[in-house]
This record gives sequence, structure tokens and C-alpha cells, in this order.
Amino acid sequence: MNLETWELLSYVVTVVGLPFAIAVYFLDQRKERENEEEAIWAQLSDAYIDFLEVVLANSDLKLRSYESTPDLDDEQRERMWVVFDMLISLFERAYLLAYEPDMSAKQDRRWHSWEDYMREWCQREDFRSRLPELLRGEDPDFAHYILRLAQEEALVK
Repeated sequence: MNLETWELLSYVVTVVGLPFAIAVYFLDQRKERENEEEAIWAQLSDAYIDFLEVVLANSDLKLRSYESTPDLDDEQRERMWVVFDMLISLFERAYLLAYEPDMSAKQDRRWHSWEDYMREWCQREDFRSRLPELLRGEDPDFAHYILRLAQEEALVK
């Protein structure tokens, strides 16, 4: 091979190989990001299932009802507030890890399942009334988001 052939091959590598390598790199980065998002979503879903087990273990509080639970004694009321604290913590974590203003269709679909959970709990009167206290010290954007959902759900009721 002479010098001209080597020079031609180097041009081919530069013109074809370099853009191909860059494209492969960016596709790999996108796939890695999607895998990370999937793992985060799975961890958050597992955490919500764990939370529902706590709700089930405290069935006397009737937390799956949309109505406030009447006639709770002090110990039951304390357990209810702790469960609500756990829920707000989980919702905030989901918001911080999964919510973005401009989401892809896949991200948006995942996020709407979390929004559905939030709306479901915001339909509960005692949860809604406790929100200002529960949100003290939480992320301001999250607090604004869930308060807006609570207002919307209060209007529906």
C-alpha cells in the first residue's frame, strides 16, 4: 500500500467512522439513561407497594376510604399522621426522581400513574386538610404541585 492509499483510508475513517462512533456513543448513552429511569420507576413502585402493606397492616384506620375516619382515638390518630408522613415522603421522592416539565411519552405515562396515586389520596378529606402541615420543609415545587392536585380533587368532591 502506498501513501495515497493510506491517506484515502484515513479520510474514509474520518468521514464515515468518526460520525458512526459518535452516533453509537449517543445511542448507548440514551439506552443507559432509559435503563436508569426504568430502575428508578421500579424502585418507586416497590416502595409504594411496601407503603400499601403498611396501610393494610393498619386497616382499622380505614385509609382506603375517601371519607375521613371518624372517632379515632389518640393512638389511631397518631398512626394515621405517621402513615400520611410516609406517603408524603414517598410522593416527594417520586416527584423529585420521576417528574420533569417536558417528559417523553414513556416518562409521561409513568408519571401519570404517580399523579393518579396522589389524586386518589387527595380525595381523602383528612389527608387534604393535613397537607399544609405535612408539606412543611418539603420541596417547594412538589408542595405546589400536590396542593394544586388537592384543590382540583376538592372541587370534584
